Amino acid sequence: MTGTDLLRYARVHRGTAVLLGTAVVALLSALFGGADIALPSIGSGGATTGVPYRQELPLLTAVFLSASLDGAMSAHDAMGAAAMHRLRAVYCTALTLTVCAFSFGTEALAGGPDEGIVFVRSVLIWLGLALVSTVVLGKQLGWAIPLASVLFLVWYPGNWWDWTANPAADPFSWAAAAIALLLGVTATAATPWRRRTFLHRATSPARPRRA
Repeated sequence: MTGTDLLRYARVHRGTAVLLGTAVVALLSALFGGADIALPSIGSGGATTGVPYRQELPLLTAVFLSASLDGAMSAHDAMGAAAMHRLRAVYCTALTLTVCAFSFGTEALAGGPDEGIVFVRSVLIWLGLALVSTVVLGKQLGWAIPLASVLFLVWYPGNWWDWTANPAADPFSWAAAAIALLLGVTATAATPWRRRTFLHRATSPARPRRA
């Protein structure tokens, strides 16, 4: 696998579009992230609550990143050999690291390092949920499960599970990021071909050993 292979793979899998989209989200958050979204909150007795834009904008970044798995060759990728799966893993990892680095930089300049860390943490959590959503609901619905989690956070804000508002070093939020990413990566790696192979091996009778 060479750099040329990676660039060709990125061209087919919307690499440029994903980078542009996530860059726009990061810049919007840096410029207007401090403004509040007026939303009703069930947890506050139906009163209106203000949620800063920068708490919810990472969802868009995560959905853009999950879209990088789609493309003209996505069906062939799922059936590809080990080399193809390694190329996809390297591409997704490099793209995610690039986006997280840029997002952290813009947020850190706008609001400080802690704001950048919280933004990146939210991206990772919603990316994991978006990957699960694409596998369970389809590639066009990568936003569905992340959006459902946003509604929950908006209705019950400021609680211990609200990773968008918890401090940068909050252990629960980082545990949630690790679990969400693990679920997303596992769901993505479990292609139909791999699932069939695993089930075949699990159900096939063991061959007797030769003496």
